[in-house]
Amino acid sequence: MIHWLQTTTGGLLTLAAVSIAVLLVLIIKVKLEPFIALIVVGVLTALAAGLPVGTLVGTAQKTSDSLLEKGFGSILGHITAIIGLGTLLGSILERSGGARVLTSALLRSFGEKRAPLAMGLSGLIFGIPVFFDIGIFVLAPLVYAAAKQGGRSIVLYAMPLLAGLSITHAFIPPHPGPVAAAGLLHVDLGWLILMGAICGIPAWFIGGILYSTWIGKRVNVPLAEEFAKLAGDDVEEAGDPPSLRLVGGIIAIPLVLILLGTFGSIALPANSPVAAVAAFLGTPAIALTIATLLAMWLLGRRRGMTGAQLTELSTAALRPVAMILLVVGAGSFFGAVLSATGIGKAVAGSLGDAGLPVVLAAYIISCGMRIAQGSATVAIVTTSGIVAPTVVELHYSQPQLALIVIAISAGSIIASHVNDGGFWIVSRYFGLSVPQTLKTWTALETVLSLSGFAVAALAMAAV
Repeated sequence: MIHWLQTTTGGLLTLAAVSIAVLLVLIIKVKLEPFIALIVVGVLTALAAGLPVGTLVGTAQKTSDSLLEKGFGSILGHITAIIGLGTLLGSILERSGGARVLTSALLRSFGEKRAPLAMGLSGLIFGIPVFFDIGIFVLAPLVYAAAKQGGRSIVLYAMPLLAGLSITHAFIPPHPGPVAAAGLLHVDLGWLILMGAICGIPAWFIGGILYSTWIGKRVNVPLAEEFAKLAGDDVEEAGDPPSLRLVGGIIAIPLVLILLGTFGSIALPANSPVAAVAAFLGTPAIALTIATLLAMWLLGRRRGMTGAQLTELSTAALRPVAMILLVVGAGSFFGAVLSATGIGKAVAGSLGDAGLPVVLAAYIISCGMRIAQGSATVAIVTTSGIVAPTVVELHYSQPQLALIVIAISAGSIIASHVNDGGFWIVSRYFGLSVPQTLKTWTALETVLSLSGFAVAALAMAAV
């Protein structure tokens, strides 16, 4: 039995299935932290597959060659600075009032009749540098104001905003999920930004505009009295707000530089000084450092924020990043185990025999992880670790790898329900009952997921 488990394709596939089942039990039933569960399951899988203990954890004289350290180190060295700088940039933009400036300008430009579209664009643009939940906390009062002025269901204004925040959180760097997946599958962030926009914008339009308009007319949720009191807290009362041009420019700087670095290396001669400069400035950590320093100066110090206040802001913003990095590192270790034990090759062979495209398999696995345990980030990291060994075997191009990441990201947002913290944030901040949240938010996430995957699958067939 042990020989069959360790040496045959059927045994390795069985071991993979059991490992994933145990992982879900530990996270869902035992309530173990995901990063601890990933380490435990990774170690048990390695031992069950017959991997030598020295290979797994090293020796007393030398641990640096161990699979455990290599698994963590290979990914964290790539993404730690990106996630940390992206988080800090988003916090400065949020504290400065940039979100309110952006949304207020869009609401004035589009007018009352097109206020849902303005809210959707606000979520899509401001969702690039800020986390999903922070975007809700900051922009919810403007949703209340739009609903109060329009006199219609709050669903009509909230769902477009949520669609924009959700799409950017799942599809666009520097958010932790896509950045981690890019590191695990060795995808250039420039390609991921491009494919994320190509797949995410149509999904946002289908879910955030078409579906949200349809459901907003059918689920009537009047603005609650306690929310109506907050609706008057408008951007003009926030003192001296930054200009819209400044906010938009700071959001755009890292994206433009990363894209310049990626595609400049293709368009420019290899030994050109311009290509070298573009490659340097387009390195994600450098691009985000430039944007963050500019934000600290232009949105912080020049607007009266002291050095001590910036330090306090940075400390508070970076505190939640530690748990994200632990989950990403543990997911990388689990993926390294799957590769070293031969499970990745077995999965690749079985997919080829079944004729199932990797992009579809990745989406299905990600959907299952999302529905089972709730966290989009955990779903992305775990799925990426599972499919990474298979992807390596098939030698995909950078655009194809980016589309596989998008498929994983699309699966990670499907069917948000009661095991997802985002479900309860939406319910609480917009006064929705559980049935109403299921009809609106859960359905919206499913529409976004299916639409994003459909575009990714079509693009995969074309490249």
